[in-house]
Amino acid sequence: MFDLDRPWRLHPQVAVRPEPFGALLYHFGTRKLSFLKDRTILAVVRSLADHPDARSACRAAGVETCRQAPYVQALGVLAESNMLVPREERQW
Repeated sequence: MFDLDRPWRLHPQVAVRPEPFGALLYHFGTRKLSFLKDRTILAVVRSLADHPDARSACRAAGVETCRQAPYVQALGVLAESNMLVPREERQW
């Protein structure tokens, strides 16, 4: 299960290419390709490093708590494939 209350960021070897449907993520280290199927999840992924935790990034992208399940699942898949990695917490 993906931990929304943890700080996350894109892996440094991941490139993001926005597309009309969402985005493509390419990991240069593992050579894996991931698709983000809408622009909201793209906004969440891009802003993870700017927020104290993933829950705050979701909220900032307009994802209501009652509608978070598909986004949490998508973030979990990205973390399992090493597209997202935990980051050290910083003082907010």
